[in-house]
Amino acid sequence: MKAKQTNPSITDSSAEQVFLKLRNYCVYQERSQLEVRLKCKQLGIKKELTETLLVKLLDENFLNEERFAIHYAGGKFRIKKWGKIKIKQALLRKGISTYCIKKALAAIPNSEYQATLKKLLIQKSKLLHESNPLKKKVQLQKFAMSKGFEGELVAELLGGEENY
Repeated sequence: MKAKQTNPSITDSSAEQVFLKLRNYCVYQERSQLEVRLKCKQLGIKKELTETLLVKLLDENFLNEERFAIHYAGGKFRIKKWGKIKIKQALLRKGISTYCIKKALAAIPNSEYQATLKKLLIQKSKLLHESNPLKKKVQLQKFAMSKGFEGELVAELLGGEENY
């Protein structure tokens, strides 16, 4: 069985072509360094060249972890309605630093965050056919926490309202 072939001799011109390919990869959508490293591995690029290309992408601002984290967190919150806990876990899996994660989560407005959670709880409540209010409250709490919202915030919202 043959081993996976890598590019044995990457010339300067082919290195430039690889850089252009990676640059376009980053321009298409925000990427993390881990995603770019995986792309390099997929292309069969050696580690030394990968590091050189990463530095060049960072220097030319095609790759920016903080910007990626903020866009990623905002997208997951607004589109998928994820809570901060779930977003944080996803960013950690993408190799994002704690500093960038904090900046990304801070970029989500608290008023919008609470309003989204409240809307999700109301929508879910309408779908539940539980007559026991305590069981219904537990189901809503489990639902919200599975979406990544903080237990304290969920309990606070569920405790103060009887609309659910």
